[in-house]
Amino acid sequence: MSYYQRHLFFCLNQRANGESSCGDHDAQGAFDHCKARVKQLGLAGKGGVRVNKAGCLDRCAGGPVAVVYPEAVWYSWVDQSDIDEIVESHLRDGKVVERLVLPDSVGR
Repeated sequence: MSYYQRHLFFCLNQRANGESSCGDHDAQGAFDHCKARVKQLGLAGKGGVRVNKAGCLDRCAGGPVAVVYPEAVWYSWVDQSDIDEIVESHLRDGKVVERLVLPDSVGR
């Protein structure tokens, strides 16, 4: 068994050259909210969920983005209620939130 059941990485990259990036979409706020919600629900820690910061995940056109492993499910979201749905449905209950899945065709 893996140390964590699920690992969620949030792209927090902020580009200085004017190119679009996840940092332009309050990815830090989403990360902070997600981390707090995971802790609030008692999901954090060994055998549970780990929420981590990441640099550029190279899917900028879909930003903001996050990816859940081991399932390798990529998400994009609009607001905190979307983050809550990802936490409660996918991270807690194991059910992918299909409406928030980033299509494979979206790259940089």
